[in-house]
Amino acid sequence: MGGAARDGTEDPGGNAETPPEPEKGDGGLAGLFQAHHGALVRLALLLVGDQGTAEDVVQDVYARLQQRRGRGRGGGLPATPPELLAYTRAAVLNACRTLARRRSLAHRLFQAPQPVWSAENDALVADDRRRVLQALTRLPARQREAIVLRYYLDLSEAEIAAAMGVRPGTVKSTISRGLDALRDRYEEER
Repeated sequence: MGGAARDGTEDPGGNAETPPEPEKGDGGLAGLFQAHHGALVRLALLLVGDQGTAEDVVQDVYARLQQRRGRGRGGGLPATPPELLAYTRAAVLNACRTLARRRSLAHRLFQAPQPVWSAENDALVADDRRRVLQALTRLPARQREAIVLRYYLDLSEAEIAAAMGVRPGTVKSTISRGLDALRDRYEEER
């Protein structure tokens, strides 16, 4: 059932590798990333559409936050774990937006083809789920972000508003319009 951990003890989770120890003095940043890495990668994946790119985005955000922490006095980052998590989510969103802008510019300049779902994704994701994800990628960026934050990360409207930098009322209307558009695009996929 369990595997051997690096120190020779039994690992009840069955993982042969234990996560690295958090760095001292990083203000909980390493622990935050260990605890929320999967959710942050899923957030990025739903926004950028590619697993490798999503992992790169999250890793880049972590590296930038580590650099800021190393500058002394926390680098201006939030001190409490919930605030740091919200800040990190916003940083991942911003990194995805920047990547989307760069891809859009490259596409306009070089007429690059749209990213295609890999065979691995098609094999792993059921047809219904694939259609939802494809419809999701065709939504405007703000609507897609709001829907991903609400229904994939299960954030409250207040948390979404903070992450997106808008008012809670704007979140409600953006999600409503996004769900209507998602429903229409999903039906088109059928």
